[in-house]
Amino acid sequence: MRRYAATLGAAGALLGLTYLLPAFQNYQLATVAAYLCATAGLTVLTGQCGQLSLGHGALMATGAYTVALMQSAVGSLPLSLAAGVAVTTAAGAVIGLAAARLRGPYLAGVTLAVAVVVPGITTMFDDVLGGDQGRTFYLAPPPFGYDFPFERWQAWIALTAALLTMLLLGNLTASRYGRAFRAVRDDEVAARLCGIHVARTQILAFVVSAAAAGLGGGVLAVLALSVSPGAFSLTLSLFLVMAIVVGGLGSLAGAVWGAILLVALPDLTARVTEVFALPPALAQRLEGNLPLAVFGITLIVVMILAPGGIQGLVRRARSLLPPVPSVNRGR
Repeated sequence: MRRYAATLGAAGALLGLTYLLPAFQNYQLATVAAYLCATAGLTVLTGQCGQLSLGHGALMATGAYTVALMQSAVGSLPLSLAAGVAVTTAAGAVIGLAAARLRGPYLAGVTLAVAVVVPGITTMFDDVLGGDQGRTFYLAPPPFGYDFPFERWQAWIALTAALLTMLLLGNLTASRYGRAFRAVRDDEVAARLCGIHVARTQILAFVVSAAAAGLGGGVLAVLALSVSPGAFSLTLSLFLVMAIVVGGLGSLAGAVWGAILLVALPDLTARVTEVFALPPALAQRLEGNLPLAVFGITLIVVMILAPGGIQGLVRRARSLLPPVPSVNRGR
């Protein structure tokens, strides 16, 4: 009940925030929510089950392209998002079957191959998927009238998806399945001796993580009203892994910090390049490479100073606070 109450409280606070923010910042908030779906799912897979995936950007692309195709065919957003989650879940099950037999660098290599292959498929079937130029689709206006701000409506869609993802994953990780994830992560042999089916648990973690990534990709497509292979490159997959490590590996709260960093750091580096009078060629080169460099430097600094990530710092700061005195009641 406490988790449901926290979700309702967060929904109310975010709903009020969307009325206070201007249009562009509502769009940024929606982007954070879309990335949160993917980082939360990757946190369950990597942080809690111990499986490294370098291909979650490709899973997001799968959900995004499914939403784009469904919107063009039926035009129903709930049905399109559900189809995106279903297709990505099936893809996650296939990858999970292979991942259950692989460990360490071999698993990373398979997921890396997925991240490279999936964007290339869009150029092979350019008549359907749009090739390098991508594919656009139509999204119906908000049901509250044409005067309702469209960015606020997009933020509501993205925040609903993110809150639902966090609630479901929070319940999952607190259940016996979450305990099985952590047991497999800590010691597969001990988990097997305790009666846990290790391969089935790993496949389940991959399926859940893929479903969350597909939802995040579908929401990103709804925000951009288009999909293209450049939006889901290998760099995005690396950013997602770095985000959950910097935010706090294994913690859903750390996934929130990671999603915020995914939006804040590129915007911050773009503003830095605008402040300094740089030549156009150098500014264009830095625009694509500087966010990755800043993210990498941030990762190194956090790992040295705070191995538990940002959420680890929050926990440490909370432990330094004086305890709340308890009221002793008489008999």
